[in-house]
Amino acid sequence: MNRPALIAALTATVLLAGPVHTVAAPAGPAVLTNLDHLDFLTDTVRPPAQAGHTTYRLDDEPAIGVLWVYADDLPGGGYRRVGGGAYDARTGTYGQGAYDADDVSRAAVVYLRHWRQFGDRASRDQAYRQLRGLTYMQTATGPNAGNVVLWMQPDGTLNPSPTPVEAPDPSDSAASYWLARTIWALGEGYAAFRTADPSFAAFLEDRLDLSVAALDRQVLGRFGEHRVVDGERMPAWLVADGADASAEAVLGLSAYVRAGGPPTARAALARLAAGIAEMGGGGTGVWPYGAVLPWARSRSLWHAWGAQMPSALAEASITLRDGRLLAPALADAAAFTPGLLTATGPVNGLLPAPIDNSQIAYGADARVQSLLSVSRAAGSAGLRQLAGVAAGWFFGQNPANVPMYHPGTGATNDGVNGDGTVNLNSGAESTIHGLLTMLALDAAPDLAALAEAAGPVVRRDGRRTVEAESGRLDGPISVVTPASAWTGESQWSGNAYLRVRAGGRVTWTVPGAAQPRLVAAVINRMPGPGGVTAFAALGGIGYGGGGAQGASPAPGALLPVALTRPLPAGATALTATGVRGSGDLDALLLTPLVSTLVTRRAVLLSSAARTSRRMTIDVPGAGPAVAHSYDDQGRPAATAGGRGPITVDVPSGGFVVAAEAGPGATVRVRGTVALDRPRRQA
Repeated sequence: MNRPALIAALTATVLLAGPVHTVAAPAGPAVLTNLDHLDFLTDTVRPPAQAGHTTYRLDDEPAIGVLWVYADDLPGGGYRRVGGGAYDARTGTYGQGAYDADDVSRAAVVYLRHWRQFGDRASRDQAYRQLRGLTYMQTATGPNAGNVVLWMQPDGTLNPSPTPVEAPDPSDSAASYWLARTIWALGEGYAAFRTADPSFAAFLEDRLDLSVAALDRQVLGRFGEHRVVDGERMPAWLVADGADASAEAVLGLSAYVRAGGPPTARAALARLAAGIAEMGGGGTGVWPYGAVLPWARSRSLWHAWGAQMPSALAEASITLRDGRLLAPALADAAAFTPGLLTATGPVNGLLPAPIDNSQIAYGADARVQSLLSVSRAAGSAGLRQLAGVAAGWFFGQNPANVPMYHPGTGATNDGVNGDGTVNLNSGAESTIHGLLTMLALDAAPDLAALAEAAGPVVRRDGRRTVEAESGRLDGPISVVTPASAWTGESQWSGNAYLRVRAGGRVTWTVPGAAQPRLVAAVINRMPGPGGVTAFAALGGIGYGGGGAQGASPAPGALLPVALTRPLPAGATALTATGVRGSGDLDALLLTPLVSTLVTRRAVLLSSAARTSRRMTIDVPGAGPAVAHSYDDQGRPAATAGGRGPITVDVPSGGFVVAAEAGPGATVRVRGTVALDRPRRQA
């Protein structure tokens, strides 16, 4: 599926018939990871003979492991397994299929990690079955060798051209997200089975080498080439033009190379990682605020789902011993992510205003995994703590303020809309990424405690959007409503924008704030000369000066442009006047110098200020609290603690994590903090 279609269809619900699953919910297990629901989604199938497709010991073991894509919540409790697309009862098939390589690959990763973390034999067996199923879906011969067919029907028949159509079509005709995810699973599978089952590992190695050959043939042959996208050079050798897709291949290649993979795999790893690293940019107050962008054909789009680029860069930096790869990952983790968490949480679409505010486990887990990987690579205790805060999404730190992961059943809800409406289904992707986070928390009980403390949101005060068309208009200025809000590479916020001409004036009324706020105007920056708009006492913006369109799907680029001076504390009005020419103004983004996220028993502060700022916070809860300050690289800066309000210094561009110390904790602060914390049960 292409990226615009993915963005549009991400939270769609499929309601079709299938087996029913009902699970009793035991109370509060000490171990968070529960594979019951994932096990329910698994199945086996004996595929018919299909040219170009086979797997390990197929003649001796004709049944392969697969995974149902969706699970619909039933009114009376439990779930029904279903496939994707329209169901044809006459043929027993779906428009897409019952199982897909994307989810089979990621389920294999869950089982591999669970086996290695807990020594669980059942998980080893499931990993073996799912990897056999995945490699069956990989095309083993012919011109598309190494690529992967995405969909399979309930009887094991492959469906390379599903309805709706995926890109590429047929799905094994080019490099794809599912090829990248296959490499992820095969890489971790080879590392796990290398000593446990050398014969199976040798088979996985052969299939990995086939995948790397496909990458070399279709993608990495363009290594070093760039495309111009709205005036910027973008790498032309990413999988499906995606740093997000490439990141998942990098995770598998890193595991493979560390486990002794060949020079061809190391070269592929280095080239993909270099391309991902080029997608980082911006900084404090400058779009994309340090984030690694996911799509090499847009400078204006970021999404939380699949945004494992920092994790991939961190793992590659360790594997290749290349510190240059860590810098963009560190900026994403330490600068961008705290601001994201205090503003919205892991939303599905900054375009560049936060337009798609739906949130899913795939996005929440990507933040957690990235923070953990970067913290390991950088030796940052701050980013490790921040991972615990980010994991709070699964325990209620979301627009619904309810848990999305259910440890009694192992189910993870399929997402939550910006208005707080929860999708109660629990399909494969949500289940998988919920479990990946739980595995990480079970490996770090202190972070599990922090994640639970960072559950339901009490208050958020971060970057906010003011729609340009919401102001009072005077003179030559008009509201434009385009036929489609989607531009081809980004989206107009509020489905409309202002065309500001010389002499036109707009005044916005905004809520007051106790501290100054940075103001950025989201404009359509065009090549060549353009109009100018002045913001009273704050500075001006020019709509021209953009680069050539190049490979971008649309002329111009929606980009936030920072104004020179902040909006003073207490100000409730903003005024802009067209000075000359004309230009298209989409929205205003207002960011407090220090943004705040207050949860059930934890607080996160994020700085966009140029200097350190002193703040007083009150951590909810009855016990003493401790606050750790970190700079813009995630390095420790200061510690404070005690009962009641705590005064902290927030470093410029840095962040603070504060949490209740827990029942019976003793806090002593003399430059450092010592905690006597009850031990979490294993």
